[in-house]
Amino acid sequence: MSVDVSLAREHMVDSQIRPSDVTDLALIDALRKAPRESLVPASRADLAYADAELEYAPGLYLMRPRDAAKLLQALRPRPGETALAIAAPFAALVLETMGLSVTRSEAGAAVKSRRGGYDLIVSEGAVNEIPDAWLKALAPGGRLGVVVRQGPMGRAMLATRAETGIGMRPIFDSAPPLLPGFAPKTAFVF
Repeated sequence: MSVDVSLAREHMVDSQIRPSDVTDLALIDALRKAPRESLVPASRADLAYADAELEYAPGLYLMRPRDAAKLLQALRPRPGETALAIAAPFAALVLETMGLSVTRSEAGAAVKSRRGGYDLIVSEGAVNEIPDAWLKALAPGGRLGVVVRQGPMGRAMLATRAETGIGMRPIFDSAPPLLPGFAPKTAFVF
């Protein structure tokens, strides 16, 4: 049985995203156009719009559509801005649809020290703490969105670079899988 992906995309927006206080019209329009099914193996395309994390490569997951949309809305993306998407193919696709210039990076790849270079940085996977290299790669006024998770539940965080430093605030609770290599370090305890 084949799935009508256009209809599935509309249902995703109407049942998962809009009821979750995602009100940015440009973002909603991009979500209605972005072919999420193109990011997963063909055998899983029928699940692309489900309200769940979806493995797209070994150990890497697309964030739940609702959470990805809420994270992107908090970042306030604008056409012409530059973005870095770290293990975030769905976010990258949506940002490109919105007119941003997006650099895609895998989770394990080092963020090049393009100090002050990106207006936006987003990750669809969770980290136990935000790497300094990610924060240093933000332009003045740049925003970073990622879930910080140290247990079963995490919190989506918005980091903003100002002249005086980095400001952080929690946005919403979320529990995407940790990115490979970003699990908390365990210490030996008696």
